[in-house]
Amino acid sequence: MISAQAWADAQRLWDFQQMGHDVRPCSVAIGLGSHDLGVADTTADLYHRGMMPLIVFTEATSRTTRDRMPRGEAEHYRERAIELGVPADAVLVEPRARNTGENISFSRALLEVQRASVSSVLLVSKPYEERRAYATARKLWPEVEWVSVSTPMTLADYVDSIGDARLVLDMLAGAQQRLMIYPQQGFMIEQRIPDAVAAAYERLRDAGFTSRLVPDTAERK
Repeated sequence: MISAQAWADAQRLWDFQQMGHDVRPCSVAIGLGSHDLGVADTTADLYHRGMMPLIVFTEATSRTTRDRMPRGEAEHYRERAIELGVPADAVLVEPRARNTGENISFSRALLEVQRASVSSVLLVSKPYEERRAYATARKLWPEVEWVSVSTPMTLADYVDSIGDARLVLDMLAGAQQRLMIYPQQGFMIEQRIPDAVAAAYERLRDAGFTSRLVPDTAERK
């Protein structure tokens, strides 16, 4: 049973992750791989709305996706986007990245090989990682403008789509922890964390929502 306090704390972290960026046309979109095919769906929708001429899907596979996405998350995202009507020649695949930093660095390298002119990027991630993805991208590729977006949905709808409430709260706690410790490790830019957000994270941590946490001195995961 998840307490009312835990749900309230999760909602606070969810709201903090939402960057509120206005979607606008950019040079390229980078879709960050994961278990969530909604990232591919949203990226395809943005393409059809004329928001970018080119997409990069980036990620290898992980312990949570190797059975469902054996060809790699980025490749499955590409297949999904093509199913949704995106031309195959508008989609690049970066298949090696295993964390958010590598997503950005490897995608940048791929775009340089392709001689793509990039001044702005639509960064498409899961709803609970908008801010984390943005902070990482700003650190590693500061020369471009970043617009961080995700599938518009409520926390309740996202929990329903995943089917595992405890896992979602664990992931929210993990994303928030990284926002708090990774800047000091050089992995992302520093952002002001409101006291109420920090307190919500600490309550979730103390309540046992810890499966996605890393040691404070851990390398990026």
